[in-house]
Amino acid sequence: MDTKKGRGRFIFFCLAPAVLLFVIFLIIPTIDVFRMSLYKWGGYTDNKTFIGFQNFSKLFQSDKFYQTFQNSVLLIVIVTIVTFAFALLFASMLTREKLKGQNFFRVVFYIPNILSVVVISAIFSAIYDPNSGLLNAFLNLFRGFQGEPILWLGDHKIVIFSLAGAMIWQAIGYYMVMYMASMANIPESLYESAELEGAGRMTQFFEITIPLIWTNIRTTLTFFIISTINMSFLFVMTMTSGGPDGATEVFLSYMYKEAYTNSSYGYGMAIGVIVFLFSFALAGILNAVTRREHLEY
Repeated sequence: MDTKKGRGRFIFFCLAPAVLLFVIFLIIPTIDVFRMSLYKWGGYTDNKTFIGFQNFSKLFQSDKFYQTFQNSVLLIVIVTIVTFAFALLFASMLTREKLKGQNFFRVVFYIPNILSVVVISAIFSAIYDPNSGLLNAFLNLFRGFQGEPILWLGDHKIVIFSLAGAMIWQAIGYYMVMYMASMANIPESLYESAELEGAGRMTQFFEITIPLIWTNIRTTLTFFIISTINMSFLFVMTMTSGGPDGATEVFLSYMYKEAYTNSSYGYGMAIGVIVFLFSFALAGILNAVTRREHLEY
């Protein structure tokens, strides 16, 4: 009996600090965001006025909110699909193919992940520069230096894709390394048996590799999509500030500007509530859609 009590105390004292920090820095602030979304408040004074759900009513009547929603979803879809496609492709190539300098390529691909968003934004802003940028200079080789320079961060039709390019470059290496670790644990005998049966590389990839690392893909997919909401804010604020004409405004940049620039803190917190519910719902949908039977080897 004393042993059980001692074990219970040990578990309690081990978990208590983590639970306390979780409550203080996550649960309480989240509840406070929901509470403040019901008030009209500038954020810098004590004058708070309870207005119920008026902030949400105003939000759903705002064209700018729907534009930020569209931009956020478009970035999530583009960045997720391209990042995971290339991460899986590169991981498979560096794991299964006998390439020289495999360790070198692993390090090179991972480098963007250790750089700060500010540094990456500065690099891509220089690349996208319409007059002296590397991208326009490269394209001019094929255009014979004719025509107007492309405004990669100034044209509202293409700026969202320019932003996605920087985000993809930053993320590929990290997920490639994670998938390489999973692929390295797949027994080579499975591939050898598949080759004897006449299965090609493509068939092996989709019928053996993907199913056996699906648990890892599912976990990283959910994590990546939710983190993209946060990362898009950082890239937007450091590269475009939401411009031109709101073409790159996303959830969190819109919330930040409303709460801290326009002194509409309560309205900004209403946006935060929507972002929270959207992220929670998206994670639940992803978990349901990607659920598969667990395969062992």
